[in-house]
Amino acid sequence: MIDYAVAMMANPMKPEEAPKAYAFLQSRATLSIDEIADHMVAHGCNYDRGDIIAIVVKLVGCSKELLLDGYRISLGDLGKIYLTAQSEGAKSKDSFTSANIKALNVNFSPSKQFYDMAQRVNLHKVPTRKAVAATLAAEMAGQENANWSEGQGE
Repeated sequence: MIDYAVAMMANPMKPEEAPKAYAFLQSRATLSIDEIADHMVAHGCNYDRGDIIAIVVKLVGCSKELLLDGYRISLGDLGKIYLTAQSEGAKSKDSFTSANIKALNVNFSPSKQFYDMAQRVNLHKVPTRKAVAATLAAEMAGQENANWSEGQGE
């Protein structure tokens, strides 16, 4: 099950339009490589925790090297990792140089197995974290009502 909260947000590209309600997923936690390795071992993985961690660390290093050498990386059923360029425009193709490239962005494209996740998940609506924090603070202060204004979901 995935929790989500709803918050009102304005479109920064169309500030004249009224804000609209949008969903913000509420993650339970961020898992470390160690925790993922423990999870994999608990699910019958043939490798031990240390081997899994070593493989992931090596995968990260090699992926960085290969991306910088111009390769895309396919991680099978997980998806693909590739670079794109963020560049400053030039007046012509001839005047464009590598100095116009300001940043490289690492992109992830999930495999087909991840595209239909919304149809397979049980979603559960919850209050925003901001509302929960304000309510808890009011309760701890002995107040019956919490004062908070709805902002961006967290």
